[in-house]
Amino acid sequence: MQKASFSELIQGNTPVLVDFYADWCGPCKMMAPILREIAAEYQGRLKVIKVDIDRNPEAAKSYRIQGVPTLILFKNGQIRWQQAGLMSAHQLRAVINQFLN
Repeated sequence: MQKASFSELIQGNTPVLVDFYADWCGPCKMMAPILREIAAEYQGRLKVIKVDIDRNPEAAKSYRIQGVPTLILFKNGQIRWQQAGLMSAHQLRAVINQFLN
């Protein structure tokens, strides 16, 4: 099975939360369990994708990622929200809920 391209993954009416991270990043490691919780909680209503900036420098460059973690919420291929830094699950839910149908 062929892997979908990044641009294919962020298309569609289902919101896609992309976590730009790096393995060496402490806050990224703290964000990981929060994102797993969010992915499970919003299963079927939200996609969560992790993008390693060291393995995918083109993606990081094209979205002007300055620091990690950076979260970007896409809907219909458009950036609807973006923030760098650690967030709590509560803060993230408040953002996501604005974009769910």
